[in-house]
Amino acid sequence: MVQRTSSDSAASAEAMVMDLSPKRPAKSYGGEGGSYFDWCPSELPMLRAASIGAAKLSLAAGGLALPFYSDSAKVAYVLQGKGTCAVLLPETPSEKILPIKEGDALALPFGVVTWWHNLHAATTELVVLFLGDTSKGHTAGRFTNMQLTGSTGIFTGFSTEFVARAWDLPQDAAASLVSTQPGAGIVKLKDGFRMPEGCDKDREGMVLNCLEAPLDVDIKNGGRVVVLNTQNLPLVKEVGLGADLVRIDGHSMCSPGFSCDSAYQVTYIVRGSGRVQVVGIDGTRVLETRAEGGCLFIVPRFFVVSKIADDTGMEWFSIITTPNPIFSHLAGRTSVWKAISPAVLQASFSTTPEMENLFRSKRLDSEIFFAPNSNSI
Repeated sequence: MVQRTSSDSAASAEAMVMDLSPKRPAKSYGGEGGSYFDWCPSELPMLRAASIGAAKLSLAAGGLALPFYSDSAKVAYVLQGKGTCAVLLPETPSEKILPIKEGDALALPFGVVTWWHNLHAATTELVVLFLGDTSKGHTAGRFTNMQLTGSTGIFTGFSTEFVARAWDLPQDAAASLVSTQPGAGIVKLKDGFRMPEGCDKDREGMVLNCLEAPLDVDIKNGGRVVVLNTQNLPLVKEVGLGADLVRIDGHSMCSPGFSCDSAYQVTYIVRGSGRVQVVGIDGTRVLETRAEGGCLFIVPRFFVVSKIADDTGMEWFSIITTPNPIFSHLAGRTSVWKAISPAVLQASFSTTPEMENLFRSKRLDSEIFFAPNSNSI
């Protein structure tokens, strides 16, 4: 007999009453160079319950997100535009400067210092999504970023004496150094200021473009999936999170399914829209909503979720709180119902052998996405 702990029961009960509806982020800081947005646990309580942080960086042309590190391991996904990102791994002698573009995914372990830059000649904003694990962070459900420079940088917290001693500078030079960058987190560079260019070689093992990578699932008129794993993005192992990009066509359906290894699913709608239903304990439908591009929602552990796209289709990027997630689907060729004995299925639904046979005979070839038919449009 499996014993259920009081903490598990409390977490399940809490998930039943939480507001699971999709939410948009709020601006945290920014200026002329761009803005940093994040989702707050008070607005989206499942962030705290799952110890997941979610944020979005948007840089205008010439915008620079000053060097920083975070208290959380995370996955970054480029939603829009192209630019440059630098990654400095702990105890490495030099940074890797990466050209980045829409569809790129990066795994950022603990202790990584990054900066992000949108080109002066850019015609669109550079927008990057961050999803990660805050279980070891300062605030459950929210990233804490530590700026190295700027008005909120760590230099400003040390006295001039400490800065001068640490970097062997004259006192006046140390005082000047910590006061010359008045920007907080994000700045806009002057026209003509030359930034280092990215190197394609540095992308190897650091970046996976989910729009160009081989598909893990490809169903005609249904949908496509690219999964981030330790084979195509080795740093995923250090981050401890799984991730995928899912694109379903207009009116297609994603099979009802659940994570069977105690993982939360954190989903950001990249573009398009559709209907979402989530069913929890005692067969209670805990969420029925229409999700649109720019929204984030979280599915609690073991809860069943399904989505049906609107006529424009639907695309989402998700992280799962385990590097090698395991899912069970309730419809399609791999449905658990296909493996259960006919007599048990008949008894479970209290139905006739004919209805059981009809139920089992459907979706014999379908995988996890179901293309629309004349009855579903």
